[in-house]
Amino acid sequence: MAVVVREVERKYDPGTADVAAAATGMRGLAGVASVTRQDEQLLDAVYYDTADLRLIRAGVTFRRRTGGDDEGWHLKLPAGADARDEIRLPLTRRAVPEELTALVRARTRAAKVAPVVQILTSRQVFRLLDSEGRTLAEIAADHVSAEPADGAGATSWNEVEAELVVGDPELLEAIDGRLRAAGMRAAATATKLERALGARLPAPQPPNPPPTARSPAGEVVLAYLRDQVTAMSHCDPLVRRNEPDAVHQMRVATRRARSALQAFGQIIDRDATRSLCAELKWLAATLGRVRDAEVLLTRFTAELSAIPRALVVGPVQARIRVHFATEYAEAHKAAVLALDGQRYLHVLDDMDALLASPPLTSLADSQAKKALARPVRRAKRRLERALAAVPGAEDRDVAIHEARKAAKRARYAAEAAVPALGDSADGQAAWARELQQLLGDHHDGVVARMVLLDLAEEARAAGEDTFSYGLMHQRQACQGAEIARKLPTA
Repeated sequence: MAVVVREVERKYDPGTADVAAAATGMRGLAGVASVTRQDEQLLDAVYYDTADLRLIRAGVTFRRRTGGDDEGWHLKLPAGADARDEIRLPLTRRAVPEELTALVRARTRAAKVAPVVQILTSRQVFRLLDSEGRTLAEIAADHVSAEPADGAGATSWNEVEAELVVGDPELLEAIDGRLRAAGMRAAATATKLERALGARLPAPQPPNPPPTARSPAGEVVLAYLRDQVTAMSHCDPLVRRNEPDAVHQMRVATRRARSALQAFGQIIDRDATRSLCAELKWLAATLGRVRDAEVLLTRFTAELSAIPRALVVGPVQARIRVHFATEYAEAHKAAVLALDGQRYLHVLDDMDALLASPPLTSLADSQAKKALARPVRRAKRRLERALAAVPGAEDRDVAIHEARKAAKRARYAAEAAVPALGDSADGQAAWARELQQLLGDHHDGVVARMVLLDLAEEARAAGEDTFSYGLMHQRQACQGAEIARKLPTA
């Protein structure tokens, strides 16, 4: 079974600094009561990547390491500034573990991973302990030798790592100050692998300047799409690992990308992206089943808490919990199977191709402030028409659901245009977001009532009292009616 460790560290070029003196001098710093020097460790790591180094270019490292306290297969995924999540598997197999390669499939796609470099490290570790003997942080002095698999030539260097164990981020800042004062400087590369590969890695590109009102409209829309693709790739391994809120965030990024392509079809040619929009809709629906189980379980749990205990008759809570545990497990399994499939990989390939060679129209070269205002207003008018249609609709639930979809589109179109339109777009996004929440609560209530009917039928078949399910059904109906009443003023 995999073990996940949050790694928070910084690397330094020691230069001519005395590492041992600097490390032992940390005593008395931010709760550090003592510093101990450990026996030398010899670490032998083989790093894996695709032939074109897709993993390391995405900030991901994948290795098989022997020696040290944590030998095994290690996959490191970015997790914020100075932080990475290290997923560890034991050295029970020589073959590359499928459990780990699946987590980077959104990066590797159809390409295989293979050894790219072997790195040998002689490590001296200094542990910074508190008064109770707990390790707050470690400072490691490494002598590193690297030999690329392509025979490009071995290299060696010295480096220092400062890593938090149970200490606070403020301790890492304090350690950083002491190490710099001792003459060390930040390492030129974030990982040993980057330094070992050297010239094989492309030079880092400066970030694109943030779009403004004067930018071409196409640049503003593409920047928004680029952010959504980045979010989808970031969330992919989190969804596979079943991390909290990961499905929701990946689904939102997918919907944002689709909404942008639809709303700005006169800037990025709508006909050229029609099939991609259909595939993004499929992906969002696949993730939606998992998200629905999360939302409904939370909703029913809150409902049961709001009902007087005397009115909860029978094993209602247990039945609800079992129902959604089963539904969530099945939905999550189906979602992961979809992420492992070729259809999903084609979606990622198509998004990459769109960003690399976008099918821009002549309007894409127009100034963003002028070109984006019209589609953003159009999305708002569509929402207003959908809201106006609710009171006289034959099926009010369906009409409210259509208004909810229009609210999402109006929100995401405005969000994309904020760099160009500023406060006006920001205001529309906020208004549409509030409406989306209100309309979403109504839709969730409609779905909840259908689920409650199914649960009541199951309970009846098991000989259980169904009173509480009927009560919850009526409460959901009353909440929906109240939301519908509020719509004219919303």
